[in-house]
Amino acid sequence: MNLDFIKGIIVPILTPIDENENIDEMKLRKMVDHVIEGGVHGILAYGSNGEFYGVEEKDMELGLKIIVNQTKKRVPVYMGIGAITTKKAVRLARMAKTMGADGISVLQPMFIKPNEEELYSHFAAVAQAVPDFPVLLYNNPARTGYNISVGLTMRLGDDFHNIVGIKDSSGDMTMTAEFIRQSQGRNFKVLGGKDSLIYGAMAYGAAGCVATTANMFPELVVSIYNKCVAGDFKEALKEQYRLTPIRLAMDKASFPVGTKDLANLMGLEPGAPYKPNQSSGEEILSYMRAAIRLAGYDI
Repeated sequence: MNLDFIKGIIVPILTPIDENENIDEMKLRKMVDHVIEGGVHGILAYGSNGEFYGVEEKDMELGLKIIVNQTKKRVPVYMGIGAITTKKAVRLARMAKTMGADGISVLQPMFIKPNEEELYSHFAAVAQAVPDFPVLLYNNPARTGYNISVGLTMRLGDDFHNIVGIKDSSGDMTMTAEFIRQSQGRNFKVLGGKDSLIYGAMAYGAAGCVATTANMFPELVVSIYNKCVAGDFKEALKEQYRLTPIRLAMDKASFPVGTKDLANLMGLEPGAPYKPNQSSGEEILSYMRAAIRLAGYDI
């Protein structure tokens, strides 16, 4: 399977909604054009910051259709799957393939805590349901309470030719480095999952990063990747230092409100988050404005 397209900065695109929590088609199309024009190498629908947990399946299908249509093959489109049950994960994987996505990213089940054999069976079922369709694992222990181990990841990659990579959002550079080290010689891609660690992941040899700040600042985020690929790590680090305070400012808000807060501050108008989350108050927004100005942006 040719995996050359799995690289670079992949943006977990926001899901713009109206006051009734319906997907706002025009704003979603605007977001697609904004990130592509900013240089991103891929779009991930319904990642954590795409608020997958708040989107009904019929709306997921509609939103993915809009994203695929607006992208017009300019960059690959991935669909994020965050499902507790295997049955639902399989259903969403088949939806993604039918709707024209280029691959899927599958989060380990949250709330429950499956053992390694149960987790193996879960990912195996998804991979078998969409043969010859790229499947990326998504390790996010902060949201699920446990890691996908490096050993399990390599086992799944060896056993299923379409399990082709992992996004590691652990924030543990030792773990990210082990994913990269142990995937050497395999047809397997490792993507960083922390915007504050793009430089670190690239220095270890990652294929790229899934970065939520690319929703608002695609040129800046992409520049870190591009400079690393060009071997200019000194300038890449400077760009990482510009970005990191913005990413850290997001943590002042309740998760994942910070991304929409920043997008609204930058005039992208994705609307409010899905309830029960609410847009942040002025104290937090002022902190975010300061971080944006520190990075050199007028606001």
